[in-house]
Amino acid sequence: MTAPVPGATFAPGTFLPRPEPAPAGRAVLAAARFELTLLLRNGEQLLLAVVIPLAVLLGLTLTTFVDLDGRRIDVVTPGVLVLAVMSTAFTSQAITTGFDRRYGVLKRLAAAGVGRLQLVGAKCLATLGVLVLQMILLGGVALALGWQPHGNAAWAVLLVVLGAAAFVALALLVGGTLRAEAVLALANLVWLVLIGLGGVVIPLSDAPSALRTIGELTPTGALTTGLRAVLTDGTGPGLLPPVVLLAWVLIGTVGTVRWFRWH
Repeated sequence: MTAPVPGATFAPGTFLPRPEPAPAGRAVLAAARFELTLLLRNGEQLLLAVVIPLAVLLGLTLTTFVDLDGRRIDVVTPGVLVLAVMSTAFTSQAITTGFDRRYGVLKRLAAAGVGRLQLVGAKCLATLGVLVLQMILLGGVALALGWQPHGNAAWAVLLVVLGAAAFVALALLVGGTLRAEAVLALANLVWLVLIGLGGVVIPLSDAPSALRTIGELTPTGALTTGLRAVLTDGTGPGLLPPVVLLAWVLIGTVGTVRWFRWH
C-alpha cells in the first residue's frame, strides 16, 4: 500500500486516472490538428481558399481586361498567392473564430487548458498546413501556364510565414472581440479593401505615391511587394516588407492576448 503524503488528504494513486493538463506543445499540436480538420471539411472555406484564387489566376492570365506590365503570369502569380494567404489566414479564420465563440467551441477549448497564445499557435500551424496545399496547387497551375519564378525561394517562404502569422493574429483579434455577425461583415469588407490597397491585382508600383505608401504599410501590400520583388524581379524583398509584416504580427498578437474573449 502506498504511504500517504504528509499533509495530503488521500494517498497518491487513490484516484486513477489522474487527469491533468497536457504539455503546452502537445496541446498546440492537438488543437492545430482539430483546426486543420475543420478547415478541410468546410466547403465554404475551401471556396474562399482555393476556388477564388484559382479563378483569379486563370482570369487575369488568360484575359487582357486588366493592363499589366511584363509577362502576365509572372505579375499575376505573386498577387494570387497573397490572395490565398489572406483568404485562409484572415477572412476564413476570423469568421470561424467568431462563430466558434458564439457556439461555445472556444469556451470548451479554454476549459481543456488551451490558452490564448496556444490558440494563436494552433491556428497558425493549421493555416500553414492549408497554405502548403494551396501553394502546391496554385504554383502547379501557374507553372503549367508558363510561370517562371525567380529569386531565392527562402525569402518567399519567410514572407509567406510572416504574412500568415500577421493575418492569423489579426483574425483572432477581430473574431475574438466582435459579435459573429459583425465579424462576418467586417472580415469580408477588409478582404475587399486590402485587395485594392495591397496591390494584389495591379502592382503598387503603378499607383500614386500617397496610395502606394499607404498600401505598402498594410500586411497585404507588404506581402505583395515583397513576393513580387523576389519571385518576379529576382531580388531581395528589401527591409520594409518583413519589418511591416513583423509589426502586424506583434500588433495582432498583443491585441489578441489583451482583449480576446472566449465567449
